[in-house]
Amino acid sequence: MTARDAVRETERTLAAAGVPDARVDAEHLVAHVLGVPRSRLAGSNGALGPAEQEALAALVARRARREPLQYVLGEWDFRRLTLAVDPRALIPRPETEGLVERCLALLDAVPEPRILDVGTGSGAIALALADELPGASVVAVDLSADALALAAENVARTGLGDRVELREGNLLDSADGLFDLVASNPPYVPPADVVGMQPEIVGWEPHAALFDHGQTDGIAAAARTVLRPGGWLVLELAEGTAARVTGRLRALGYDEIGVTSDLAGIERVVEARSR
Repeated sequence: MTARDAVRETERTLAAAGVPDARVDAEHLVAHVLGVPRSRLAGSNGALGPAEQEALAALVARRARREPLQYVLGEWDFRRLTLAVDPRALIPRPETEGLVERCLALLDAVPEPRILDVGTGSGAIALALADELPGASVVAVDLSADALALAAENVARTGLGDRVELREGNLLDSADGLFDLVASNPPYVPPADVVGMQPEIVGWEPHAALFDHGQTDGIAAAARTVLRPGGWLVLELAEGTAARVTGRLRALGYDEIGVTSDLAGIERVVEARSR
């Protein structure tokens, strides 16, 4: 079977299962089995032998059950890193890359920043910051032992264990000392939104990392106790919550509050400076 035929057949199967962007996912899956980047698939003369066809069929069956593509592949790119991903933690998303951008900009003049990543999940934020800020040391905390186990795999995978420390704890309970920046992509989906969510999200990603039960406000309040004077809090936001969160940050005594929109124009990241 040629790669082109495999893509066409896979696309038909996924489309019949209701998978969005079936063609894109088909290309990812075939490229994965062939061991080539998706960008090179169109020019590839690769053919799938019996072993590759069997492997592809198993992956396609998983995706057709609406398991997220990233979990099926077992890894996903986040900024300059390729991270292991599975249902122990949320899938790293482009919106969170925007949060990392803001952290990098805010720490540009700090040669050796100490950073706290709250709710690290797969470790994406902590590892990206350590990777792109060679002088940084990062403490990454999560309440989930399963998520921390996945983060540990990614620490080993990226070779950043000398500057990223993983700790188990609720919000900021396990933090010690002072930090130049506290970053978090907290659970922010309103629980009522579970109705109508894509099965890839609600059926596979960990609900404790998805649904908002006051974590954003809790992190904002607790961060003031661990930020150095002039340190920054950077949070990812749910759509439509920027005004409420910025108001809360003002009430807590933060200064220089700003909001950054994502590529879709949604107010997605808020930053605030500690006095």
